[in-house]
Amino acid sequence: VRTFEHGKLELVKVSGGGSVGRFTLEPGWRWSTDVKPLAKTELCQSIHFGYHVSGRLHLRLADGHEYEAGPGQVVTVPAGHDAWVVGNDPVVLIDWAGATDYAKR
Repeated sequence: VRTFEHGKLELVKVSGGGSVGRFTLEPGWRWSTDVKPLAKTELCQSIHFGYHVSGRLHLRLADGHEYEAGPGQVVTVPAGHDAWVVGNDPVVLIDWAGATDYAKR
């Protein structure tokens, strides 16, 4: 389990060297505030392929494109993005692509 401000990542390693992550992001979480100090990059450089279990997440890509994702949606997020929780419900997200090195200290 990796913890960071307003959130945590539960990581499970799978055979073949991969991993699956379960993110829990609390209301008030924002990548550029809570994870950027750990990543030391302007934007998140992880590529994500995930399923939203609950909550709403707003994403802003490096090219300025913005969108929201919510429960029941499958998303692919390219490297170079910021994201934040929308509303008062935590975001729970299962990620098959971007969890292995996320928020490492």
